[in-house]
Amino acid sequence: MTALTAVLLFGTWTLLLALFYALPRVPRVLMGSQKADAWTRGNAPVDPGILIRAQHAHYNCLETFPVFAAVVIIGAMMDQAEALAGMAALVLYMRVGQSIVHLIGTSFFLVLIRATLFIAQIALILAMVWQLLG
Repeated sequence: MTALTAVLLFGTWTLLLALFYALPRVPRVLMGSQKADAWTRGNAPVDPGILIRAQHAHYNCLETFPVFAAVVIIGAMMDQAEALAGMAALVLYMRVGQSIVHLIGTSFFLVLIRATLFIAQIALILAMVWQLLG
């Protein structure tokens, strides 16, 4: 997998998570069982737990995607994308793993796994920057 492919797949995963929690809302609004603004921030949650966790997993993707994409794109502009390919793939795999663990639940052990995967992603992105600067 190339580094740019990892960015593309990371972005795709982020969009899929958004659809996972947003699409079930459409029929409820169209059938009149839920108001369209029922999901406005600050309102009490009305979705089942898995959809709330999917929304949070989506937000988690958004917190690292811009930096990850920037590092890979800059690497490509520096003709160093191939050197980043392995680390970029690992970032993607860890992000998907983190999201799946997030969907499963929120027990202490699962939160610990999520946090570990998050820190590993940050470390890999920093290693990619180090690679580009070295």
